[in-house]
Amino acid sequence: MKLELVRTKDNSTTFRNTLIDETYHSTTGAREEAVEKYARPCGIGEREEVKILDVCFGLGYNTAAALEMFKGKRIEIVGLENDEEIINAVSNIDYPFSSKEIIFKITKEKKYTSEKVRAQLIVGDARESVKKLSSETFDVVFFDPFSPKKCPELWTKEFFSDVFRVMKKGGVLATYSCAGVVRRNMKSVGFTVSDGPCVGRKSPGTIGRKE
Repeated sequence: MKLELVRTKDNSTTFRNTLIDETYHSTTGAREEAVEKYARPCGIGEREEVKILDVCFGLGYNTAAALEMFKGKRIEIVGLENDEEIINAVSNIDYPFSSKEIIFKITKEKKYTSEKVRAQLIVGDARESVKKLSSETFDVVFFDPFSPKKCPELWTKEFFSDVFRVMKKGGVLATYSCAGVVRRNMKSVGFTVSDGPCVGRKSPGTIGRKE
């Protein structure tokens, strides 16, 4: 096992990946991060309909936060994740969102459909999976890989370009990183970049928009 259980400061659970030597969420609060860095700045609670691409689905917290916050008519989510171990760990923790039953079904069956919610989890290399998605499809992207130092291949111009392609005009991307290389690569493929919220640390996240 490469996963070590970690209790964060808001009493929600995450894991440390011992091979990467990073936690999947901020230790100041895993639930807090999903809500305040991803779902809220993307305006999920104010939307009537939304299509979300969740890059690096992990434990599904960002998707769960969106499902919990969404009050509109229709939400569609596509999650990308390459690690079966973290997907399987979802059902073994005290899940900190009211949408946990939907997340459990998504991780077990790789899909979920109801009158209001449609979700799909694609297991594999996100760099390859995104190429198979249709252009101008998503209103929102949750971009949550391991850090640029630990996982540089998911912060490249090439990958951001592929993500930009599948976003609708007016779409918004949220990520926790504000690293210079991340913002330069985002700008180089067409994103308009601004500061995201500061949550649990002094530095902000990053919001990218497809104008």
